Amino acid sequence: MSSFNQNVIAEFRANAGKVGGPFEGAELLLLTTTGARSGKPHTVPLGFLRDGGTPLVVASAAGADRHPAWYHNLLARPLVQVETGTEVYEAVAVPAAGARRDELFAQVVRAEPGYGDYQGRTARVIPVVALQRTHEVPGGEGGIAGKLLSVHGWLRAQLVLVRGLAVDRVREGGAATLGLQLRQHCLAFCHTLEFHHRSEDAGLFPYLEQQHPHMGEFFRRVGAEHAVIARLQEELVRALDAPGDGPGEGFSDRVERMSRELESHLDREEAQLLPVLRALEG
Repeated sequence: MSSFNQNVIAEFRANAGKVGGPFEGAELLLLTTTGARSGKPHTVPLGFLRDGGTPLVVASAAGADRHPAWYHNLLARPLVQVETGTEVYEAVAVPAAGARRDELFAQVVRAEPGYGDYQGRTARVIPVVALQRTHEVPGGEGGIAGKLLSVHGWLRAQLVLVRGLAVDRVREGGAATLGLQLRQHCLAFCHTLEFHHRSEDAGLFPYLEQQHPHMGEFFRRVGAEHAVIARLQEELVRALDAPGDGPGEGFSDRVERMSRELESHLDREEAQLLPVLRALEG
Protein backbone atom coordinates (compact mmCIF):
# COMPACT_ATOMS: atom_id res chain seq x y z
CA MET A 1 0.00 0.00 0.00
CA SER A 2 1.31 3.46 -0.86
CA SER A 3 2.19 5.85 1.96
CA PHE A 4 -0.37 8.29 0.50
CA ASN A 5 -3.19 5.77 0.89
CA GLN A 6 -1.97 4.85 4.37
CA ASN A 7 -2.16 8.48 5.43
CA VAL A 8 -5.64 8.92 3.96
CA ILE A 9 -6.87 5.77 5.71
CA ALA A 10 -5.41 6.86 9.04
CA GLU A 11 -6.99 10.32 8.73
CA PHE A 12 -10.33 8.82 7.69
CA ARG A 13 -10.46 6.53 10.74
CA ALA A 14 -9.28 9.24 13.12
CA ASN A 15 -11.90 11.76 11.94
CA ALA A 16 -15.08 9.71 11.40
CA GLY A 17 -14.60 9.58 7.64
CA LYS A 18 -13.52 13.20 7.11
CA VAL A 19 -10.36 13.77 5.08
CA GLY A 20 -8.62 16.99 4.12
CA GLY A 21 -6.18 17.90 1.37
CA PRO A 22 -7.27 16.94 -2.16
CA PHE A 23 -10.24 15.00 -0.76
CA GLU A 24 -11.62 17.78 1.44
CA GLY A 25 -15.39 17.88 1.13
CA ALA A 26 -15.49 14.66 -0.90
CA GLU A 27 -17.48 11.64 0.23
CA LEU A 28 -15.12 8.72 0.75
CA LEU A 29 -15.39 5.15 1.93
CA LEU A 30 -12.78 2.56 2.80
CA LEU A 31 -13.10 -0.71 0.91
CA THR A 32 -11.32 -3.78 2.28
CA THR A 33 -11.01 -6.69 -0.12
CA THR A 34 -9.20 -10.02 0.22
CA GLY A 35 -6.18 -10.41 -2.02
CA ALA A 36 -6.95 -12.73 -4.94
CA ARG A 37 -3.49 -14.28 -4.67
CA SER A 38 -2.23 -13.37 -1.21
CA GLY A 39 -5.45 -13.95 0.75
CA LYS A 40 -4.53 -10.90 2.84
CA PRO A 41 -6.81 -7.92 3.53
CA HIS A 42 -6.26 -4.92 1.27
CA THR A 43 -7.83 -1.54 2.12
CA VAL A 44 -8.21 1.40 -0.27
CA PRO A 45 -9.94 4.79 0.07
CA LEU A 46 -12.46 5.39 -2.73
CA GLY A 47 -14.89 8.08 -3.72
CA PHE A 48 -18.44 6.82 -4.01
CA LEU A 49 -21.94 7.71 -5.06
CA ARG A 50 -25.25 6.16 -4.04
CA ASP A 51 -27.87 4.30 -5.99
CA GLY A 52 -30.71 4.57 -3.52
CA GLY A 53 -29.11 3.37 -0.29
CA THR A 54 -26.40 1.31 -2.01
CA PRO A 55 -22.88 2.73 -2.39
CA LEU A 56 -21.38 2.62 -5.88
CA VAL A 57 -17.63 2.63 -6.49
CA VAL A 58 -15.98 3.02 -9.89
CA ALA A 59 -12.90 1.00 -10.92
CA SER A 60 -11.49 3.87 -12.98
CA ALA A 61 -7.79 3.63 -12.05
CA ALA A 62 -7.65 7.19 -13.43
CA GLY A 63 -8.25 5.85 -16.95
CA ALA A 64 -5.46 3.25 -16.93
CA ASP A 65 -5.76 0.30 -19.31
CA ARG A 66 -5.87 -2.23 -16.46
CA HIS A 67 -8.46 -2.68 -13.75
CA PRO A 68 -7.21 -1.71 -10.27
CA ALA A 69 -6.07 -4.51 -7.97
CA TRP A 70 -9.06 -4.08 -5.66
CA TYR A 71 -11.41 -4.88 -8.55
CA HIS A 72 -9.60 -8.13 -9.36
CA ASN A 73 -9.74 -8.99 -5.66
CA LEU A 74 -13.51 -8.58 -5.38
CA LEU A 75 -14.11 -10.71 -8.48
CA ALA A 76 -12.20 -13.52 -6.76
CA ARG A 77 -13.56 -12.85 -3.24
CA PRO A 78 -16.82 -10.87 -3.40
CA LEU A 79 -17.31 -10.52 0.36
CA VAL A 80 -15.87 -7.13 1.36
CA GLN A 81 -15.80 -4.73 4.30
CA VAL A 82 -17.08 -1.18 3.88
CA GLU A 83 -16.34 1.77 6.17
CA THR A 84 -18.39 4.95 5.77
CA GLY A 85 -17.93 7.57 8.47
CA THR A 86 -18.06 5.63 11.74
CA GLU A 87 -20.06 2.70 10.30
CA VAL A 88 -18.38 -0.58 9.38
CA TYR A 89 -20.32 -3.35 7.66
CA GLU A 90 -20.01 -6.37 5.42
CA ALA A 91 -21.14 -6.28 1.79
CA VAL A 92 -21.13 -8.34 -1.39
CA ALA A 93 -19.46 -6.45 -4.25
CA VAL A 94 -21.50 -6.81 -7.45
CA PRO A 95 -20.28 -5.20 -10.70
CA ALA A 96 -23.10 -3.90 -12.88
CA ALA A 97 -23.38 -5.40 -16.36
CA GLY A 98 -24.82 -4.57 -19.74
CA ALA A 99 -27.41 -1.81 -19.95
CA ARG A 100 -27.50 -1.48 -16.17
CA ARG A 101 -23.78 -0.67 -16.10
CA ASP A 102 -24.24 1.95 -18.82
CA GLU A 103 -27.16 3.51 -16.94
CA LEU A 104 -25.22 3.69 -13.68
CA PHE A 105 -22.08 5.00 -15.35
CA ALA A 106 -24.11 7.79 -16.96
CA GLN A 107 -25.43 8.71 -13.49
CA VAL A 108 -21.87 8.71 -12.15
CA VAL A 109 -20.64 10.98 -14.96
CA ARG A 110 -23.49 13.43 -14.40
CA ALA A 111 -22.47 13.72 -10.77
CA GLU A 112 -18.69 13.54 -11.33
CA PRO A 113 -17.73 14.41 -14.94
CA GLY A 114 -14.12 13.38 -14.36
CA TYR A 115 -15.10 9.74 -14.68
CA GLY A 116 -16.16 10.42 -18.27
CA ASP A 117 -12.67 11.75 -18.94
CA TYR A 118 -11.19 8.57 -17.47
CA GLN A 119 -13.35 6.41 -19.75
CA GLY A 120 -12.16 8.46 -22.72
CA ARG A 121 -8.56 7.53 -21.95
CA THR A 122 -8.99 3.76 -22.16
CA ALA A 123 -10.60 1.12 -24.36
CA ARG A 124 -11.60 -0.98 -21.36
CA VAL A 125 -15.12 -0.60 -20.04
CA ILE A 126 -14.72 0.98 -16.59
CA PRO A 127 -16.69 -1.11 -14.07
CA VAL A 128 -19.28 0.29 -11.69
CA VAL A 129 -19.61 -1.82 -8.54
CA ALA A 130 -22.55 -1.91 -6.13
CA LEU A 131 -21.65 -2.69 -2.51
CA GLN A 132 -24.74 -4.60 -1.39
CA ARG A 133 -24.96 -4.88 2.38
CA THR A 134 -25.31 -8.50 3.48
CA HIS A 135 -28.03 -9.92 5.66
CA GLU A 136 -27.50 -8.98 9.29
CA VAL A 137 -28.56 -11.52 11.90
CA PRO A 138 -30.27 -9.73 14.81
CA GLY A 139 -28.28 -9.77 18.03
CA GLY A 140 -29.25 -12.62 20.32
CA GLU A 141 -27.39 -14.77 22.75
CA GLY A 142 -23.64 -14.40 23.05
CA GLY A 143 -20.79 -16.85 23.26
CA ILE A 144 -20.01 -19.71 20.88
CA ALA A 145 -23.67 -20.74 20.70
CA GLY A 146 -24.66 -17.24 19.58
CA LYS A 147 -21.83 -17.17 17.04
CA LEU A 148 -22.93 -20.51 15.60
CA LEU A 149 -26.52 -19.27 15.23
CA SER A 150 -25.31 -16.03 13.66
CA VAL A 151 -23.19 -17.80 11.03
CA HIS A 152 -25.96 -20.30 10.30
CA GLY A 153 -28.46 -17.44 9.94
CA TRP A 154 -26.15 -15.65 7.50
CA LEU A 155 -25.69 -18.81 5.42
CA ARG A 156 -29.42 -19.47 5.30
CA ALA A 157 -30.18 -15.90 4.23
CA GLN A 158 -27.53 -15.91 1.49
CA LEU A 159 -28.73 -19.27 0.21
CA VAL A 160 -32.28 -17.96 -0.06
CA LEU A 161 -30.96 -14.99 -2.05
CA VAL A 162 -28.88 -17.23 -4.35
CA ARG A 163 -31.88 -19.50 -4.96
CA GLY A 164 -34.00 -16.52 -5.92
CA LEU A 165 -31.36 -15.13 -8.27
CA ALA A 166 -30.91 -18.54 -9.94
CA VAL A 167 -34.65 -18.83 -10.58
CA ASP A 168 -34.83 -15.26 -11.89
CA ARG A 169 -31.90 -15.85 -14.23
CA VAL A 170 -33.64 -18.84 -15.83
CA ARG A 171 -36.92 -16.91 -16.06
CA GLU A 172 -35.25 -13.91 -17.72
CA GLY A 173 -33.14 -15.93 -20.12
CA GLY A 174 -29.73 -15.47 -18.53
CA ALA A 175 -29.80 -11.69 -18.11
CA ALA A 176 -26.27 -10.32 -17.73
CA THR A 177 -26.94 -8.30 -14.59
CA LEU A 178 -28.60 -11.25 -12.86
CA GLY A 179 -25.67 -13.43 -13.89
CA LEU A 180 -23.14 -11.21 -12.15
CA GLN A 181 -25.31 -10.85 -9.05
CA LEU A 182 -25.73 -14.62 -8.92
CA ARG A 183 -22.00 -15.20 -9.35
CA GLN A 184 -20.94 -12.74 -6.68
CA HIS A 185 -23.50 -13.76 -4.06
CA CYS A 186 -22.94 -17.45 -4.72
CA LEU A 187 -19.16 -17.06 -4.36
CA ALA A 188 -19.60 -15.10 -1.13
CA PHE A 189 -21.87 -17.86 0.21
CA CYS A 190 -19.51 -20.66 -0.87
CA HIS A 191 -16.37 -19.02 0.53
CA THR A 192 -18.04 -18.36 3.88
CA LEU A 193 -19.46 -21.88 4.05
CA GLU A 194 -16.04 -23.37 3.27
CA PHE A 195 -14.33 -21.30 5.97
CA HIS A 196 -17.05 -22.14 8.53
CA HIS A 197 -16.81 -25.89 7.97
CA ARG A 198 -13.02 -25.90 8.00
CA SER A 199 -13.06 -24.01 11.29
CA GLU A 200 -15.47 -26.52 12.78
CA ASP A 201 -13.49 -29.54 11.55
CA ALA A 202 -10.11 -28.18 12.69
CA GLY A 203 -11.06 -26.44 15.92
CA LEU A 204 -14.52 -26.61 17.43
CA PHE A 205 -15.33 -30.28 16.82
CA PRO A 206 -12.03 -31.78 18.12
CA TYR A 207 -12.34 -29.61 21.25
CA LEU A 208 -15.93 -30.68 21.89
CA GLU A 209 -15.14 -34.34 21.29
CA GLN A 210 -12.43 -34.14 23.95
CA GLN A 211 -15.02 -32.81 26.38
CA HIS A 212 -17.75 -35.23 25.23
CA PRO A 213 -16.22 -38.46 23.86
CA HIS A 214 -19.68 -40.01 23.52
CA MET A 215 -20.38 -37.53 20.69
CA GLY A 216 -17.66 -39.02 18.47
CA GLU A 217 -20.13 -40.71 16.12
CA PHE A 218 -22.04 -37.45 15.67
CA PHE A 219 -18.85 -35.57 14.73
CA ARG A 220 -17.89 -38.27 12.21
CA ARG A 221 -21.34 -37.99 10.68
CA VAL A 222 -21.26 -34.21 10.34
CA GLY A 223 -17.69 -34.44 8.99
CA ALA A 224 -19.00 -36.72 6.23
CA GLU A 225 -21.80 -34.23 5.58
CA HIS A 226 -19.21 -31.47 5.29
CA ALA A 227 -17.47 -33.52 2.58
CA VAL A 228 -20.73 -33.98 0.62
CA ILE A 229 -21.55 -30.28 0.88
CA ALA A 230 -17.99 -29.37 -0.18
CA ARG A 231 -18.42 -31.41 -3.38
CA LEU A 232 -21.71 -29.67 -4.12
CA GLN A 233 -20.04 -26.33 -3.44
CA GLU A 234 -17.21 -27.12 -5.86
CA GLU A 235 -19.76 -27.97 -8.55
CA LEU A 236 -21.50 -24.64 -7.99
CA VAL A 237 -18.27 -22.66 -8.23
CA ARG A 238 -17.21 -24.45 -11.42
CA ALA A 239 -20.60 -23.81 -12.99
CA LEU A 240 -20.50 -20.09 -12.17
CA ASP A 241 -17.81 -19.36 -14.74
CA ALA A 242 -19.00 -21.85 -17.34
CA PRO A 243 -18.39 -20.76 -20.96
CA GLY A 244 -21.18 -19.23 -22.98
CA ASP A 245 -24.07 -17.86 -20.97
CA GLY A 246 -22.79 -19.39 -17.73
CA PRO A 247 -25.09 -21.11 -15.23
CA GLY A 248 -28.59 -21.85 -16.42
CA GLU A 249 -31.42 -24.17 -15.45
CA GLY A 250 -29.07 -26.98 -14.41
CA PHE A 251 -27.44 -24.57 -12.01
CA SER A 252 -30.79 -23.98 -10.31
CA ASP A 253 -31.05 -27.73 -9.73
CA ARG A 254 -27.60 -27.72 -8.11
CA VAL A 255 -28.60 -24.83 -5.87
CA GLU A 256 -31.77 -26.66 -4.82
CA ARG A 257 -29.79 -29.77 -3.90
CA MET A 258 -27.31 -27.67 -1.93
CA SER A 259 -30.22 -26.03 -0.16
CA ARG A 260 -31.76 -29.36 0.90
CA GLU A 261 -28.45 -30.80 2.08
CA LEU A 262 -27.35 -27.68 3.93
CA GLU A 263 -30.68 -26.97 5.66
CA SER A 264 -30.92 -30.48 7.09
CA HIS A 265 -27.24 -30.34 8.08
CA LEU A 266 -27.60 -27.00 9.89
CA ASP A 267 -30.74 -28.21 11.67
CA ARG A 268 -28.92 -31.34 12.92
CA GLU A 269 -25.91 -29.34 14.07
CA GLU A 270 -28.05 -26.89 16.02
CA ALA A 271 -30.12 -29.64 17.66
CA GLN A 272 -27.00 -31.45 18.90
CA LEU A 273 -24.52 -28.65 19.49
CA LEU A 274 -26.48 -25.77 20.98
CA PRO A 275 -27.31 -27.55 24.28
CA VAL A 276 -23.66 -28.61 24.63
CA LEU A 277 -22.30 -25.13 23.86
CA ARG A 278 -24.76 -23.42 26.20
CA ALA A 279 -23.82 -25.83 29.00
CA LEU A 280 -20.12 -25.12 28.51
CA GLU A 281 -20.75 -21.39 28.78
CA GLY A 282 -23.31 -21.62 31.58
